Amino acid sequence: MTPRSSRRIVRLALAAAAAVLALAAPLAPQTAQSAQAANWAPITGTGSTWSQNALDQWRRNVATNYSMTVNYSGTGSSAGRRDFIAQTVDFAVSEIPFQSSPEDGSAPEKPTSGFAYMPIVAGGTSFMYNLKIGGKRVTNLRLSGDTITKIFTGVITNWKDPQIAKDNPGLAMPDKPIVPVVRSDGSGSTAQFTLWMSKQHSALWNSFCSKVGRPNPCGLTSQYPSYGNFKAQSGSLGVAGYVSQSYGEGAITYVEYSYALKSGFPVAKVLNAAGYYIEPTAPSVAVALMRAAINDNASSPDYLTQILDGVYNGADPRTYPLSSYSYMIVPTQVAGIFTAEKGKTLGAFSNYMLCEGQQQAATLGYSPLPMNLVQAGFAQIKRIPGADVSGVDLNKCNNPTFKPGDSPSSNQLAATAPQPAACDKQGPDQCTTGTAGARNTPTATTGGGKGGSSAEAGGSGGSGGAGGAAAGGTGGDGTAALDGSTGTTDETQLTSANAARATPFALADDGWGGQQTVMLIAAGFLVLAIVLPPLLFSRLRRSRGSQP
Repeated sequence: MTPRSSRRIVRLALAAAAAVLALAAPLAPQTAQSAQAANWAPITGTGSTWSQNALDQWRRNVATNYSMTVNYSGTGSSAGRRDFIAQTVDFAVSEIPFQSSPEDGSAPEKPTSGFAYMPIVAGGTSFMYNLKIGGKRVTNLRLSGDTITKIFTGVITNWKDPQIAKDNPGLAMPDKPIVPVVRSDGSGSTAQFTLWMSKQHSALWNSFCSKVGRPNPCGLTSQYPSYGNFKAQSGSLGVAGYVSQSYGEGAITYVEYSYALKSGFPVAKVLNAAGYYIEPTAPSVAVALMRAAINDNASSPDYLTQILDGVYNGADPRTYPLSSYSYMIVPTQVAGIFTAEKGKTLGAFSNYMLCEGQQQAATLGYSPLPMNLVQAGFAQIKRIPGADVSGVDLNKCNNPTFKPGDSPSSNQLAATAPQPAACDKQGPDQCTTGTAGARNTPTATTGGGKGGSSAEAGGSGGSGGAGGAAAGGTGGDGTAALDGSTGTTDETQLTSANAARATPFALADDGWGGQQTVMLIAAGFLVLAIVLPPLLFSRLRRSRGSQP
């Protein structure tokens, strides 16, 4: 072998290594992503618009990070339950369970295949409104439960009503008609709101039902009755959209808190049993759910469904009384369009929602699920055909309401929730701080009461009271107060010293793939380029030494 041929071989080896490395950089991630995408069968669900903002964010997250396709359409809880019964979807989302005796007289909702209720997100039903005084937006409205019920049953029809004025001593209420905006479709939001009215203000609600021709007592309903000047809109986006328009001035609706955040509009602070007007932030919902009870009878058809009577009347001053959580209805056997391959995707997506996804709950306008509901959710993941349960581990969950080693009786978010400001207490004063999407827009005092800021809230912690244990625990006794002019921020609560630290969500290893193959070839050429030159030159020297 001549020196020239040796150098030629080395150059070829180096060129081959460089070429493979150049191809490996752009192709390896793409190959891995394609391989992973092929291993996640797309899944489809329908149902709640109350939960849709959280679901849409989580769907984007898993699509970007894990090439997982989760399709979801917010058609309303009633439609989602019907689709699940018809086996045309892989999962459904609803605020209430299947109805054995639907209030509209329709056939009982009876799935023909196995299913389970899995808690996915908690939040507060809020009252988003569009109101101005002297041309300036009101952002600090306060309403008692009795006032709210009278508005949505047609008893109070003008913003200048003395009862509204009593709730709002700092505002000179305008002489303007109230336009209640309700859902036109079957809705879990409607069911939750009407359940609360039927429990807390039954006389008003039953009287209204009689006026609109509903059975009495009427209890909850998923279909809100049409009445007077009420405006009916489809979906949470529809009711929030109506209120947020210029023609929506004077309107008020019931909707998930996240829609007010996204719309840049305020929500009413609601009077709780302790005598404080409270906004439905993540901490106030977490505290409220400490009083929830859960049906823990695994043989019951309503297993894991919530009993909210204690939430409505919680004595903790930090509690938001219209707090609840929604369910994902998941299949426990292969049927219809659902397969074990889809079960693998549904199990991984469910694990993500219960753990890592909950870290975004507060910024999306919800409250993270507490530990015992995550435990209950984990139990349901294990019942999904095809689900990989190797990653179902509380100590690796990264949910912000608990840390590794905690027990279900601990709720870190509730323990750090601040006490309300003095100006939020029922009486002659009223905080001027804005709420929800208008948090940074205070409202000047125009009435006879004094002002004040919600940023004056007291130390965190307190007594959550006894009871049930949707969130568990009895609060904490921390003393750290929030600092800032915008009042109680969910983001501050989630980054407290007690919050769980986020780490990447781990999915099951898909084994050897295209990326590993490309990198192995590249490594082989690199080794060849490094090892080959000394071997060739050694052989060349021996060849020269043996020449006569």
